[in-house]
Amino acid sequence: MALIVLWDIDHTLIDNAGVSKEIYAAAFEAATGSRPAEPAITQGRTDRLIMRDMFRRNGVDEPGWPAVEGALTEAGRAHLDVLRRRGTALPGVRSVLKEASMRAGWVSSVLTGNIAANARVKLSAFGLDALLDLPVGAYGADAEQRPHLVDIARHRTQRAHGLPPDTPVVLVGDTPRDVEAALTSSAHVIAVATGIDPPTALTAAGAPVVLPDLTDTARVLHLLEEVERG
Repeated sequence: MALIVLWDIDHTLIDNAGVSKEIYAAAFEAATGSRPAEPAITQGRTDRLIMRDMFRRNGVDEPGWPAVEGALTEAGRAHLDVLRRRGTALPGVRSVLKEASMRAGWVSSVLTGNIAANARVKLSAFGLDALLDLPVGAYGADAEQRPHLVDIARHRTQRAHGLPPDTPVVLVGDTPRDVEAALTSSAHVIAVATGIDPPTALTAAGAPVVLPDLTDTARVLHLLEEVERG
């Protein structure tokens, strides 16, 4: 038996307390030399799309992606301490990640719109990085569209751990885009209403299960076990 569990980060595992938008603003300034008049709009999108939209709405030409990714990396690193002070791991997260990391045959990683460097910053700020297999995750530099990230993480995990191609994948996230990414990629999904989207929006997007949060470790593990058993 085997299972791949992919966790979204922002508003699923952590509350970044607005630091994410400060990171995007700082990266914009580093890449363009000017402060943005229009802030980043995230909405569960990848960093590639978030920054592209930010350049467009501020009326500036988009720099090449290597420069943008470098600016994001530096901005994320610079905001680590403020994230530690203002942000937090969400209730129940540490317990459920620890339990998932100890299950034989399970690979617990991330699927996030953040670039890999900033995903690690956000998780390490609250000591969650050691509970996840980050090298096999999928990140905002890997693809523009979130659904494509599912197959990237699936294939990385299968190669790294020698898992069969039919190993089930579960995506845990807080936005309709997370639900869409799972359903269009033959993955299972557990939605959590810990972000800005209400349970009704997650259900309307097609989520078969919507939890209020991740505090009920036993229930989350039971749902994952059901997927593993098929």
